[in-house]
Amino acid sequence: MDDKKLSEIIKALNSILEFELAGVVRYTHYALMVYGYNRIPIVSWLRGQAAESLTHADKAGELITHLGGHPSLSIGPLLETHNHDIGDILRESLAHELSALNAYKNLLNIVGNDSVMLEEYAREMIYQEELHLGEVDKMLRKPGDLSKFHA
Repeated sequence: MDDKKLSEIIKALNSILEFELAGVVRYTHYALMVYGYNRIPIVSWLRGQAAESLTHADKAGELITHLGGHPSLSIGPLLETHNHDIGDILRESLAHELSALNAYKNLLNIVGNDSVMLEEYAREMIYQEELHLGEVDKMLRKPGDLSKFHA
């Protein structure tokens, strides 16, 4: 792999790292802002998402250093909307996860067939992000509604 391609891959991985770190902050914040009767299971789910984002950030950082790069100290976009209704939180989560999914797809496009390790990593993360998006989509649906959520 040439230096230009390697640099592009490291840049894409740093973007992923930043998105995942933003997920840690975002989901931790959301967990603190949940009130009401269903607080306990929702907070538990949100904290699980924060932990998962940290695991994903760690994987991206390890790959960056594996490739000889330097992990970013930046955090991806954090927008405080002050909307803390569970529906608002889930819609914001859906938008954030879609951006992260696109970052993984971008990595896969850059890698092409140059690295089985990076290709498999990107594919596995795309798989996980798509499952997560489906889960959030189901949470946003009204009970009994089988069609996908539309904002």
